[in-house]
Amino acid sequence: MTKTGGNRYGTHRTIEPKGSLPQPAWKLDNSMEIWDNELLIEVETLNVDAASFRQISEQANGDPEQIGEIIMETVAKRGKQHNPVTGSGGMLIGSIAAIGKSLQGKRDLAVGDRIASMVSLSLTPLNIQEIIAVHPSTCQVDVRAKAVLFESGIYAKLPADMPDKLALAVLDVAGAPAQTAKIVRPGQTVLIIGGGGKSGLLCLHEAKKRAGITGKVMALCRSDGAAERVRESGLADVILRGDAKDAVAVLKLVEDATDGNLADVVINCVDIPATEMTSILATKDGGMVYFFSMATSFTAAALGAEGIGKDVTMLIGNGYTKDHSEIAINTLRENSILREMFSKLYA
Repeated sequence: MTKTGGNRYGTHRTIEPKGSLPQPAWKLDNSMEIWDNELLIEVETLNVDAASFRQISEQANGDPEQIGEIIMETVAKRGKQHNPVTGSGGMLIGSIAAIGKSLQGKRDLAVGDRIASMVSLSLTPLNIQEIIAVHPSTCQVDVRAKAVLFESGIYAKLPADMPDKLALAVLDVAGAPAQTAKIVRPGQTVLIIGGGGKSGLLCLHEAKKRAGITGKVMALCRSDGAAERVRESGLADVILRGDAKDAVAVLKLVEDATDGNLADVVINCVDIPATEMTSILATKDGGMVYFFSMATSFTAAALGAEGIGKDVTMLIGNGYTKDHSEIAINTLRENSILREMFSKLYA
């Protein structure tokens, strides 16, 4: 018999602490008998977020088998893929296996439809039967598993015009280009920290598009490979080479590139900690910093800005904004160079 009366935000699945929301909860009920206001998903691939995958990989000394074992252990303990070290999760793709009775006719979905979850694995009840393959280069893990999406959960139907793995790679960071599209204005100077990474390249496209011919778009890259990807994309007016952890050195690079004016908007896409001050220092007073990275410390950012007397607006870690999945997917439809690059890297 189907269970009824479930909370739309999923608190009925919380085991520890009882009554809390699923994301901050330590443990969820990951039994796969769905309530009447839930969706059951047959999961094919997990896209573990970059900060979490990096931590797991370091713990496993880069061994794919051990990476899989750590993920299995986390899910067994917590009922979800919620990294206890980084606090982050990721997302998944799969097909609709069942639709709760109270949601039938209220969602544009049918059993068998292929979707990507657009909510974090850190709040998604997950039950993994088998790890099939671990792909360190893409942070993707092929699985035989089931998951539950709550009534409040958002999702995106997988597009018919690109491979699933490519769509998953883009949708995983959909909030970054979508927020960039909202934030950047014509004529602004924009710095993308981590411009050669997945989210960074998508942000470069939107920043270039929104800042226009009177704007200036800069990308900070540490590695030769990242800088080459940015160069190949043609999306940055200036490529800066430096370490995002070295705030003073990066400030000098930005000062030289902007005649001391600094950036109107700084978007931090790197998945490593201790880059908050680099972002803040590079931003002019009255400007905005968007921290997309899950490695961002709110305390470090808030106290750091206060400590140097910087009056900047900070948007921290908001990976969701309206129409973010459509904006992200359309980036690859609009930019054939990025699509080819992403196809080689992630598909």
